[in-house]
Amino acid sequence: MTDLRREALKHAMPWLFLAGLLIVWEVSCIVFQVPEIILPKPTKIFAVFFQRFDILMAYCWDTLWTTTVGFLLAIAFGLLLGLAIGASPFVYSGLYPLLIAFNAIPKVAIVPILMIWVGVGSLPAVITAFVISFFPIVVNVATGLATIEPEMRDVLRSLGASRLEILTKVGIPRAMPYLFASLKVAITLAFIGSVISETVGGNNGIGFLMLSASARNDAPTTFAGLFAIAIMGVAMYAVCAMVEKRMTRWAFRGEIVA
Repeated sequence: MTDLRREALKHAMPWLFLAGLLIVWEVSCIVFQVPEIILPKPTKIFAVFFQRFDILMAYCWDTLWTTTVGFLLAIAFGLLLGLAIGASPFVYSGLYPLLIAFNAIPKVAIVPILMIWVGVGSLPAVITAFVISFFPIVVNVATGLATIEPEMRDVLRSLGASRLEILTKVGIPRAMPYLFASLKVAITLAFIGSVISETVGGNNGIGFLMLSASARNDAPTTFAGLFAIAIMGVAMYAVCAMVEKRMTRWAFRGEIVA
């Protein structure tokens, strides 16, 4: 197989798998006569998606901007905290157990508390997206700093480098691949946080639309909302992957080939 055909096949594989999944889904609903209220056919979902496209886009925009704001806050906070934890063993010993304990709390349990504090609306969704997505950023940045070999630190100190210079000139570049790897995980978690908040106590966003549709037993609209979330998640993941490839090209020697 030539390199050109291999590359074309690699790019086509996600679409082929998606088409196969939708075909199996459609055929299964027809053969087993699955009621629409339980599992609507993909053709019905796509029909509703395009019929109510304007409404879906309006609600999707609310979810997208709350997710993006929470995600950006998570990047800023997670990067600073990760640098502090990775650079200081004392900060690591003091904060890391607390972070693990906080991350173990189901985030859906935080939403009612946020509603009491800040009310119903977009702000709880922003906070939930931030809370659920900053942890992997902190962990990966701290891990990246921890990969600096002690021998390298000793050599740099012998050359007169200060701790700040070691951190900025070696530690942060070393942590960059870890940071961007965590961003691809964090953006999907941010969407989960926003939709959870919109579902539990929101008055806008795609989660609120899905909750309203499910209350009317409107399964096709509910699944159309799920499809919209998936599309937004894949798009934002692709943006993070594109930025990662541009910013950390030096960290990858080449693509893995079969």
